[in-house]
Amino acid sequence: MELRHDLFPLADKLRPQRLAEFMGQEHLTGRQKVVQALVQGKNLTSMIFWGPPGTGKTTLARILVREAGYPSMEFSATVSGIAEIKKMMERSKGPRLGAKQPLALFVDEIHHFNRSVQDAFLPYVERGDVILLGTTTENPAYKINRALLSRLKILELFPLQEGDLRRILAKALAFIRERAPAGLSFTPAAEAVVIGYSSGDSRRLLNLVEIVMQTADSGPPVDEAFVLDVIQNKVAGYDRTGDDRYQYISALHKSVRNSDVDAALFWLYRMLEGGEDPLYILRRLVRMAVEDVGLADPDALRLCLNAKQAYEFIGSPEGDLFLAEATVYLALAPKSNALYLADGKMRKLAEKHKMLPVPLQIVNPDNFIAAGKGAGAGYIYAHDLPEKTSLLKTMPDGVKEKNFYEPGTMGFEKNIRERMAYWKKIKDEMKKK
Repeated sequence: MELRHDLFPLADKLRPQRLAEFMGQEHLTGRQKVVQALVQGKNLTSMIFWGPPGTGKTTLARILVREAGYPSMEFSATVSGIAEIKKMMERSKGPRLGAKQPLALFVDEIHHFNRSVQDAFLPYVERGDVILLGTTTENPAYKINRALLSRLKILELFPLQEGDLRRILAKALAFIRERAPAGLSFTPAAEAVVIGYSSGDSRRLLNLVEIVMQTADSGPPVDEAFVLDVIQNKVAGYDRTGDDRYQYISALHKSVRNSDVDAALFWLYRMLEGGEDPLYILRRLVRMAVEDVGLADPDALRLCLNAKQAYEFIGSPEGDLFLAEATVYLALAPKSNALYLADGKMRKLAEKHKMLPVPLQIVNPDNFIAAGKGAGAGYIYAHDLPEKTSLLKTMPDGVKEKNFYEPGTMGFEKNIRERMAYWKKIKDEMKKK
């Protein structure tokens, strides 16, 4: 196929220039939605465009500025520094005074700026000298200065739907046919592979089309096997440095808690195939073993720790099976959050009663000062009694709360309930004597 340099890069050539050409994000761009209202009113406000790669953040921000008719400047947070920002901020006063409009300042990948750099925007945004339009793939709640974030409207973009991706693919193929003698076409099965591979990312889709065009022979439509060969290794669509990591590990945790084996295994392997560090997952599995299973099945913690040790011994990919074993065991184990609830309760109580001293009868008289205060006086060694317990007071007088740990009714915690009842009965009988 004869290539033309004016075809590439497709993602740039096909970038929409007007709102009418933009595809997807109907919740923002549809009739009577926020973007339409801003364009029609020509009254922009400072905003953050947040969403995965290839969903139209940069394109939509540029369209807004263009169609609203604001003077604008743009730069990328990945290459610009604080000195350049301050110069731009000072220059923003010109448009404000001359055109009676603030400068629309577009900042791509704004999450790459640290908090101190972000602070430089704050006074200019507050005064209205600048309309700040930032894009980010990271959750603004974690990556954007809170004071600045309170003055920005967040527009969240989502992965593109299959219909949007098919329209973008059709537009790309039509663009190529107009400019290349042999054109390019896909079989329906090949189209499905291209759409699936893109994972809601238009840039990924167009980049794949480019590669296929550069490698395919002119003639019949490109088939599924050819596209799969171009792709070679599947891409899981997983960002282990961003929100994906926390959303997926949360999905795994909640699936285990809900005793849903299929869902738990699904999220486990989504993370593994995405390149997540298995030890990161194992650390969370160990936590689940106590938070959601606890003493309902004490073997859960032992199995998870054994899985960690075995994985460190063998490594991936063979060692991934240990994670699967631990995940299945946790999902099917009897559930109890009694220890988790006790943990939250005890932290508050420990803070509330932090000034209460240890009762003198259980203080070791290991120095003359403690002994002089009566430390150890009245101490009873439980093993000296046939019941193996005593009525010795071990709780400070000021603590009135009781029943810190309340075991559940599943698994081994049924036994724990019986044990607690046994010791209570023994002590009650000793009080009667």
